[in-house]
Formats: sequence, structure tokens, C-alpha cells
Amino acid sequence: MDWSVGNYERTAGQLLPAAEELIEVAAPREGEHVVDVGCGTGNAALLAAGRGARVTGLDPAARLLQVARERASAEGLEIEFVAGDGASIPLGDGEADLVLSVFGVIFAPDPAAAVAEMARVCAPDGRIVLSAWVPTGAISRMARIPREAVARALGTPPTGAPFPWHERDALAELLEPHGFSLTSEERSISFTGESPAQYLDAEAEHPLAVAARAVLEPRGEGEALRERMLEVLVEGNEDPQAFRVTSRYVITAALRGSASPNATR
Repeated sequence: MDWSVGNYERTAGQLLPAAEELIEVAAPREGEHVVDVGCGTGNAALLAAGRGARVTGLDPAARLLQVARERASAEGLEIEFVAGDGASIPLGDGEADLVLSVFGVIFAPDPAAAVAEMARVCAPDGRIVLSAWVPTGAISRMARIPREAVARALGTPPTGAPFPWHERDALAELLEPHGFSLTSEERSISFTGESPAQYLDAEAEHPLAVAARAVLEPRGEGEALRERMLEVLVEGNEDPQAFRVTSRYVITAALRGSASPNATR
């Protein structure tokens, strides 16, 4: 999956309020070393740096890292943006006071490996704070349609349900052996547009949508899938005069040693 394709910047703009919520929970302090896993265009990294933290932004998409660098430069912030992913963080053991991820590490192919790597770089008294979608609602249902179609087209065998990053107990099984205790809380964010059709057309430039089209359009499946996706958005629309859909997500704070919790279960 190449997150450099398409126009992820639009999605990043929509997700900025969620990054702001996570930063409030994580509460990075001046001088702390913060690592943003799956930083994308730098939303959370810039917010943490704005509080005086020393920030390393990590992402596999070279183009998005460049966008993040340009944003940081425009705001006069010194942030190190490096290529990498959650399963291979280019830091030594215990170098990060705070590891965070805003809907980033949830795409890791091997959740256990990614969690173990975040725990490895986290300091003995550090913390990990991440956000993950609750897989319900219109946006989630819409996104499953092309994902399942691509799996069928590629003949990918069923792998079972994806790892439930939004579930505290599932995360606890991975993090508690590394000395973390967990708290979590649910939040929500609204996605808006002029109409369901306009929103769907704009979403066509999301990297996941671009990748799906490359597989499905040569098979003649593109238009039928679009109609199914549009039906889901129309059904879930909360604004009869335009378009609005509310999606739920969870912020989980994993605290190690003397770290102070900022989220409530």
C-alpha cells in the first residue's frame, strides 16, 4: 500500500480535530521526546512540537513526509521526519517519552510486532497514546465495500476479523506484558460535504480508494461499487440539506511506570 498516491492531504485536514483531541489526552510536555507513528502530513507531530516537545515523525510514505516537513518549516517548527513504520522504528530502546499514533499504527500488518516495537522505544516511565476507529457507522460500512471487492478480485483468502485496536482488552493483552496499564475513552468526529455524492467523489483521491480502483476498474466493477457505496452514505446521512456522518473512535492511553493517566476508561 503506497500512501503517497492520491490526495491524503484532504483526509488529513478532516482528521485534524481528532489529532487535537489525542494531543490533549497525551499532554506532551516541553522537552519530551515524542514519536509520532504513521505521522502522515504531520498533524499530531506539529501539535506536539508546538507544545515544546522534541518530535520525531515516522511514516513509510515519502511524499507525505515531505508535506509534513514543509508544514513544519512554514510554522517555524524543528521536527525530524524519517521513513519507517510501526514495526521498525529507527530509535534505540527507551528513547521516547511519548509514542503516539493518530489512526496510523492501526494499519500495521502485524499488530503484535508493531505494539512490541512501540513498547521497545518507550521509556521506562513513558506512555503510548493512540486512536482507532470503532468499526461501525456509514463511513466504516462504505470502506468495507471496496476492501472486500479487492480481496475477492485478488483471490485473497479470508483472514478473519482485523485486530480490534479500539478494544481496550485486546490492546491490554499486547501491552500489559510490557509493563503498561491502559485507560480508554470514546470520542466522535463528523465528516461533511455538500452531498453524499460530492463527498464520495472527493474520497476517490484517498490512497486506499486509488489502490482499489487500480484493481477493480480493469474488471469493470468500478461503477457498480460506487453505487453501493453511495447507497450506504445516503442511508447514513445525518443532514438532509447536505451531508454529515458521525464516526466513533477510541483514544487509548497506555501508561508505564510513573506516567500519569490523562484518559478515563
